Amino acid sequence: MNRTRASEIASSAEMVNVNYDGRPIYIEHINPNRDTASIHFLSQPENSQEVQLTQLVEP
Repeated sequence: MNRTRASEIASSAEMVNVNYDGRPIYIEHINPNRDTASIHFLSQPENSQEVQLTQLVEP
């Protein structure tokens, strides 16, 4: 996923379907300097992690 699209999703009021490692996630924050996103799996909102934007997939 590119940075522009990830930023649009992160700032959207609507829930957008995005996957990481084949599982649905929520984008919490984008770090444009590192091209990463802070995310959490929908099933585990208490466990945030930072991943490369290129690893996020919008089906």
